[in-house]
Amino acid sequence: MKRIPTLPMLLLACALLPAGPIRAQDPYGTVSYALPQTTIRLEVEAVCEHFFAGPYAKFAEKYLGVQARQQDQTTCTLDDVKMTPYIEADPSARFFIDPEKTAYLSLSSQGLIAVSDGSFGETSQWRFPSPRAADFSERGISSNLTSEATTLFRGVQNDAAYNRVAVQQNMVVEKPLEQRAREAADVIFELRRKRMQIVIGDTDATYSGEAMGAALAEIAALEKEYMSLFVGYSELQPQKVTCDVVPVRGQKNQTYVAFRISDSDGIVAADNLSGKPYLLEILPQDIAPAAGKGRSAKGDVALCRIPAVCTVKLTDGVRPILQSRIPVYQLGTESYFPLGK
Repeated sequence: MKRIPTLPMLLLACALLPAGPIRAQDPYGTVSYALPQTTIRLEVEAVCEHFFAGPYAKFAEKYLGVQARQQDQTTCTLDDVKMTPYIEADPSARFFIDPEKTAYLSLSSQGLIAVSDGSFGETSQWRFPSPRAADFSERGISSNLTSEATTLFRGVQNDAAYNRVAVQQNMVVEKPLEQRAREAADVIFELRRKRMQIVIGDTDATYSGEAMGAALAEIAALEKEYMSLFVGYSELQPQKVTCDVVPVRGQKNQTYVAFRISDSDGIVAADNLSGKPYLLEILPQDIAPAAGKGRSAKGDVALCRIPAVCTVKLTDGVRPILQSRIPVYQLGTESYFPLGK
């Protein structure tokens, strides 16, 4: 039989529901506006390189005469960055206005912003894959096993006692690492000799046109595969993140950590101390006072902002990466706009 919840149970269930955010509402019949502020959006692209050292890296100089990295390594570098200013409402600077004067708002569109609708934010999400592991299992054509002669002894009984008799026996054992490296180097040099023979025509077979190109391409692919056993290989992982910087009015030092880049995690948040910081420096230009005498405003007025033109630089702490001129409203000056008599 299905039970019907009683009224006290329903009230208790409603009380346990998580409460949503409480937002202040303007009084009924009033009109409000907000002063503008500038948000600087950075679209950051980086490339993470996952390098896997080859199993024969320590023999690369001995057998091939090349230097090779011998340790796995992950590095992340900045690849591209785009800076775009956006104008949005400043939630900390809202004012009421006479509803009969709202028609004047269209006359100062840069200084007055309606906040009754519109989206002023985006959600960005990025995920990092699990750590990779090197895979050299399909590279190389030589066997890892070899035949090795060994001498065993067995006891043979004669008339007086047991005697040890030597017995020769072949055993299959794993090749030493250096022997496998030497064989791989021999294959590389053999492929180079074959390529030279095809190019100069010193072969029994005749290659021309597409056949020669296909043969050379296959030899190059095989050589690259064998070289990776010595010099390793890299996998590149692109990342793209969007971050916003909102300059703070009244703050003396207008330098902000926009984002950070970590070799292990890629692009991380500005408050993640594991990454190298990239700084956004904002240098506002001085705003000259208004010249001449203006008539005194009569009647209602509206507060508005005149933006400060700022030189915005993105640096890694030492060298500049990007520089532009951007009007920033909250770093400018505030003035009054008359709304009529």
